[in-house]
Amino acid sequence: MKLKEYPPSLRMMWRLKRLPDELIQRRPDVETDLPVTVSLTSIPSRLNVVHLTIRSLLNQSRLPRKIVMWLHESLAEQLPPVLSRLQSKRFEIRYSDQNCSHRKLVHPLEQFPEETVITVDDDVMYHPDCLSVLYEDHLSHPRDVIAHECRVITYEQGELAPYKSWPWEQPGQSHEGTLPIGFGGTLYPAGCLHPDTTRSDLYLDLAPRSDDMWFKVMALQMGTQARRCSAPCPRPLPIPFSQKVSLQKTNVRKQGNVEQWQRLASHFDL
Repeated sequence: MKLKEYPPSLRMMWRLKRLPDELIQRRPDVETDLPVTVSLTSIPSRLNVVHLTIRSLLNQSRLPRKIVMWLHESLAEQLPPVLSRLQSKRFEIRYSDQNCSHRKLVHPLEQFPEETVITVDDDVMYHPDCLSVLYEDHLSHPRDVIAHECRVITYEQGELAPYKSWPWEQPGQSHEGTLPIGFGGTLYPAGCLHPDTTRSDLYLDLAPRSDDMWFKVMALQMGTQARRCSAPCPRPLPIPFSQKVSLQKTNVRKQGNVEQWQRLASHFDL
């Protein structure tokens, strides 16, 4: 987390903690809710702060029909009160025997395959228009995977370029190499990914630390395009001290993303 991010993050934390219960506990409304399921995972080190992510999702300008958070089954008796009391008809916690980040989309595909799913991360707080902006672009491009943040997978002289040199995709643009980056929020329409998406033997072998890349390849296997939103929201604000345990160091600083993409490209002959 960058030093300049602390003041806005702390201000947003303060606002979210002060949201009244009647706002947080609003009942689902079929007439006004977005017909989407928001899905995320979390880990033990974030259980005491992930309620801020959930509060930001419950404070959207247009609410999702459902929010589901997937936790490992060993955490069922470890929920802090600040998180457990947010559970309602709209926000639900489900349990899994997996620990990997892929479950945020794998489990929805298995349990409600006809739903449009928006995946988010558990260590950030989202802009109030995050979900509505994704859905508006979905109405214009109903078959595409749509994300607030995307990079473009880049090759230089036939070799995969270092991950940090992959440019950010421009708003509203779509290319074959457009890679949705999950932290900003990504919308997956029903039926957009190959049936092999749920094969844990493949994703744990080929891309165990990059759900973004696994889902990108599964979209390519179905001929599904990815695009960046036409009017992306400001980036979500990190929750202070929540990112001590993170895949970023391995995937970005140590070129883990490049290694995993190379394995995927070789296996699927991309």
